[in-house]
Amino acid sequence: MENINLKINELAEKYRMYTAENLSKLVKIKSLSMGEKEVQHELKRQLEEAGFDEVRFDKLGNVIGRIGNGKRIIAIDAHMDTVDVGNLANWEFDPFSGKIDNEFVYGRGSVDQEGGAAAFVTAGRILKDLAFDRDITFMVTGTVMEEDCDGLCWNYLIEEEKIRPELVISTEPTNLNIYRGHRGRMEMVVKFNGVSSHGSAPERGDNAIYKAARAALEIEKLHPNLANDDFLGKGSVTISECKTGSPSLCAVADYAQLYLDRRLTWGETKESAVAEIEKIAKPLGGTVEVPFYEETAWTGLKYGMEKYYPTWKLEENHEFVQMGRKAYLKLWNKEPKIDKWTFSTNGVTIMGKHGIPVIGFGPGNEVLAHAPNEKTPIDDLVKASAFYAMIAYLF
Repeated sequence: MENINLKINELAEKYRMYTAENLSKLVKIKSLSMGEKEVQHELKRQLEEAGFDEVRFDKLGNVIGRIGNGKRIIAIDAHMDTVDVGNLANWEFDPFSGKIDNEFVYGRGSVDQEGGAAAFVTAGRILKDLAFDRDITFMVTGTVMEEDCDGLCWNYLIEEEKIRPELVISTEPTNLNIYRGHRGRMEMVVKFNGVSSHGSAPERGDNAIYKAARAALEIEKLHPNLANDDFLGKGSVTISECKTGSPSLCAVADYAQLYLDRRLTWGETKESAVAEIEKIAKPLGGTVEVPFYEETAWTGLKYGMEKYYPTWKLEENHEFVQMGRKAYLKLWNKEPKIDKWTFSTNGVTIMGKHGIPVIGFGPGNEVLAHAPNEKTPIDDLVKASAFYAMIAYLF
């Protein structure tokens, strides 16, 4: 491994514009959840061009690339679906231009998360150039439907494809820091039934909206009293939607529901979060449900899971966090910042549900995720491709 870090850095820089141009090609393709077919075929083409030993689709439409065939598996993940662009007036450039200048690649998905995919394509090309021959499997996954349901894609890979790596590196944006966890999340629906009556005599009925309103005020009071973790931060709850129903606008409402976004810190679980809301809702006649997500992938396969995304973290002294630190030190001779994401990632099922260790290292600034004027520094793409290749040598 003598001077392997120098060789990796040289090759990552050599492929600087190759990586940027690959990302540009991905960005030019609109790829909302369940509409990833075209971008998945482009990623497959790029992986084949880079010389991966095997590239295939699974039945959900994830792209799986492989170099080597060892029993020990390391996987690098990037979800390929993006959110929509929102109000175009907020953009200073065409979100699907894939424009490249001396500093950035521009457009929707460049940060969240196709920049990571372009970097792992180059990492594979670097390993091939170096005749990588370690007894491991270097796997990359371009995954689908993450924006709609975090971790669904990896639930499929683990439970249906029976893929179980020893380590997964998420390429979600980290500003080239090493991340080791984030809060979990879940969604809840709180339902209230009433009895309708004519609006001229509301005392004859039982207004479901009033029950929901009382519950809403108690949920507001719950938020500041939720648990806190020194690393991950505080749990949170907010009402994101309210729906009501009645026979007429001249009648007492006989149905109301609140939709909750609940962020879970360390020690909080689905059961504990549901119990907190049931304590508020049940005395008012309400029920609490955790929704089930089920949609049809671009391949035509219908697949789903409960909308509970567990909290996860690795300790800073964990062997794979320290492996990431060692890779960073070898490549750039300085200490990395070790931190966490504010948002949720595929780590919720990889680590949170299935206990497979995850670390994060990705190009771009997470502040630009889901925001207008998304762009990723080309320098970040170069360093990310070097990091993923270096990890393969350290694994």
